[in-house]
Amino acid sequence: MAEGFKHAATRKAFELAIGGALNHINKTREKGMIQFINLMEKILGKTWDSTAYDALREIYEDPNSKWCKFTNDLFDTVDTSILKSAALNLGFEAGFNGFRKTRKLSKEMNVNIPFALLIDPTSACNLRCTGCWAAEYGYKMNLTNEELDSIVTQAEDLGIHAFLFTGGEPLVRKADLIALAEKHNHSFFQTFTNGTLIDEQFCKDLLRVKNFAPIISLEGFEDQNDDRRGQGVFEKVMHAMDLLKQHKLVFGHSICYTSKNYETVTSDEFLDMVIEKGAKFIWYFHYMPVGKNADTSLLLNPDQREYMFHRVREIRGFKGGKPIFALDFQNDGEWVGGCVAGGREYCHINANGDVEPCVFVHYSNANIRNMSLLDAFKQPIFMKYREGQPFNDNHLRPCPLLENPEILPKLVAETGAKSTDMEAPEDVNDLCMKCDPYAAEWKPRAEKLWEEEMKEREQLRAERKAKAEAKKASA
Repeated sequence: MAEGFKHAATRKAFELAIGGALNHINKTREKGMIQFINLMEKILGKTWDSTAYDALREIYEDPNSKWCKFTNDLFDTVDTSILKSAALNLGFEAGFNGFRKTRKLSKEMNVNIPFALLIDPTSACNLRCTGCWAAEYGYKMNLTNEELDSIVTQAEDLGIHAFLFTGGEPLVRKADLIALAEKHNHSFFQTFTNGTLIDEQFCKDLLRVKNFAPIISLEGFEDQNDDRRGQGVFEKVMHAMDLLKQHKLVFGHSICYTSKNYETVTSDEFLDMVIEKGAKFIWYFHYMPVGKNADTSLLLNPDQREYMFHRVREIRGFKGGKPIFALDFQNDGEWVGGCVAGGREYCHINANGDVEPCVFVHYSNANIRNMSLLDAFKQPIFMKYREGQPFNDNHLRPCPLLENPEILPKLVAETGAKSTDMEAPEDVNDLCMKCDPYAAEWKPRAEKLWEEEMKEREQLRAERKAKAEAKKASA
């Protein structure tokens, strides 16, 4: 009880501080953002290195910097109540209070408790896209509203307040998901979606609940997108983005990059288009050859992947690039310590209730319908993930499937995990064999890039530390 009162009081204090910072931001943007960063440093303390706060303050000391302009655009084009909800639920509840709780429990119980859960409410979809892992599941499975509510409730008790819906197409059940977000109003929800079911009413619902944001899948311009997703889909996505922008809602894009589209989806023309349409972030996902009929020709060669490594860093750099936040999950492993699956930072629950290590790794010992969420996190394959992470000290080779394909078969064999693919179960050895040539080709390039990256990071850290010390000395 005492802990509950303490949490409520801390949340209220944070809410008041956020409100004050937002009011200041509405008057003087640059000063308001610096005030907000100071607040975050006071609350988060050593969660981040002190040089990170210094780097953020440096951005807003220059009103002409790219990220200062991005922030101004964010406050001009997104409803303030949405930003406040993100700060409270995604920032305070998930990123600060929840993160501390999950880490504390993880250490006490020697089990991975994730920061976020990916959940498939349904395997149903109104499209059938080439290369989508969900297409392998079939279209007959659903988690009930009661099951979804139970999963979120159990997760919140463990400190988890970040949820993402996958599928299938989650918005086949958009009314159910809105109701779930409305009930759990201290958490933040996002949904991966093909965008074709976003309409006026859904936008009004998002504005009402405030803690739910769409992430729209897009594979390039019209020809490339519709070649994979179906004729007319691109036009529907453009309309959905217009609606979201008109209602001042925050949204971003999920992009699966392949050997065929990697240049297009990182081009100036493509980025200018989605930025003009109102997108604030892009999550890039490397193509994974999951499924018996997966096309391995879509895997990138070393030159193509190195291009992605440099290009995404350029896009989101402090200078140059584009005013949109870009994240490349396969090439950004250095920031999160390698593989984040197996409950270390996230895991996946499919529409049949199977609790899987990763959205691309369809093997499990546990189902949410016959055990608690915590017990699912204790299943053998998750414990093996915990023992083995990081699977490679070079975080440009993080995955036990793609870059270390010799590891996943051992994890499955040692734990007796079964395939959770309901349509065409794939032997783990067959799956990983498809990645063997890719892993061998990427390894020498990854070693070279990792060595260069570590030297560059050390130099940057030293420069920021020296600058902070000089600033403190002159104060």
